[in-house]
Amino acid sequence: MTDPAKVVRTFFEMMQARRWGDAGSFVASDARIRFTETGEVFDGTGFLAMNRAYPEGWTIDVVEVLCGGQRVAAQVRVDLPPEVFWCAGFYTVRDDVIVEGVEHWVTEGSADPPDWREPFHAS
Repeated sequence: MTDPAKVVRTFFEMMQARRWGDAGSFVASDARIRFTETGEVFDGTGFLAMNRAYPEGWTIDVVEVLCGGQRVAAQVRVDLPPEVFWCAGFYTVRDDVIVEGVEHWVTEGSADPPDWREPFHAS
């Protein structure tokens, strides 16, 4: 597999399938994954273990994957009723494994828009 976009997409698909061993084959054990919201940084082993330990009931939908060279961007939706989470993830893939990433997570509908933007909303 030499397509970095396919590496990232397959990683998420393996997590959705709960195929943790297979998912782990797409992340370097010494990868560095950073969550911007919390400032947490995980190595590849910890990142996979943290996702595996996440409370069950979630589903992953890879909405879009874009690739330029070794850099991959992915928009991912995670449903854990009644909540919906969105991840904008940016990854570096080398030798068919994720070696670096930054993930920006938001909870859908969790923030109220500021009043000053209302005049700009679509009708």
